[in-house]
Amino acid sequence: MSAPTLTINVRFFASLRENLGVDSLAVILPDGSSAGDLLRHLAARAEQDPHQAWSALNGERPVMIAVNQTMAQPSTALRDQDEVALFPPVTGG
Repeated sequence: MSAPTLTINVRFFASLRENLGVDSLAVILPDGSSAGDLLRHLAARAEQDPHQAWSALNGERPVMIAVNQTMAQPSTALRDQDEVALFPPVTGG
């Protein structure tokens, strides 16, 4: 019997969407995963994908996270079928 998993629907916005070349994707994670675990999982795609923009999700420049349209932290627990939106950091002028 396999371990329980979560299917997370991830949406990318602004420069993240442009740099990654993807609007959204479904990600399968182990049960009990957090938003930070999701970011690490996505950043690891840079190892297999020549599109190195995935490494931007590794935490060096924090991204803004929303879970089910509520701003969240990397420690936020995820549930099956959650929608996670990722936004680039906001800079001011």
